[in-house]
Amino acid sequence: MSRSSTIAIDGPGAVGKSAVGNLLAKKLGYRFLDTGAMYRALTWLALKKHVNLEDEEALGELAATTEIDLPGSETALVLVDGQDVTREIRHPDVEAGVSLVAKAAGVRQALVVKQQRMARGGQVVMAGRDIGTVVLPDADLKIYLIASPEERARRRFLELQERGERATYANILADLKRRDRIDSERSLSPLQPADDARVVNTDGLDLEQVVAIIYDLVGDV
Repeated sequence: MSRSSTIAIDGPGAVGKSAVGNLLAKKLGYRFLDTGAMYRALTWLALKKHVNLEDEEALGELAATTEIDLPGSETALVLVDGQDVTREIRHPDVEAGVSLVAKAAGVRQALVVKQQRMARGGQVVMAGRDIGTVVLPDADLKIYLIASPEERARRRFLELQERGERATYANILADLKRRDRIDSERSLSPLQPADDARVVNTDGLDLEQVVAIIYDLVGDV
């Protein structure tokens, strides 16, 4: 049985899409593409250029005229018009604004085109919120990761602590619930599993266990 060549991983914020996708791609020898990093990169640029995050027309124009590249390196490099912004896109201001930017129709349309171009040729693991439903609807394997908001907030809290950033669990939980609401209720590409996605509940599982579950599915489709 042939192995899946295009793998879509979707799910809400802080569910572990990037960590799971990156490790899975390494095990398969595939390229990993974190589309969430592209939306963060555009948010970072909009903040830098003082673009109103509720001005969907301006955001769409910015997305259409900006080159965002994910070289797929071991360091998860993110480039905006050739500039390395890998660290900058993890700033709390970017995290707080990314859902507003991501719901803009022009932004999604522009970035989906870029993402589909990146996936050409296969042997790719792509993570995001609409990969299986919009970006790669014909993906060989579609995974939708879930976990309780409380568990996701705990993971994000520990992640920020490890990076030396100050945050409270309560604020993180409230922000995740806010982002879930925005992502699920947006009119274009709402957060939801594809009809043929395999739903994987990651509560109580560590990274290696989740990757092992998905790895076993790679040859079963």
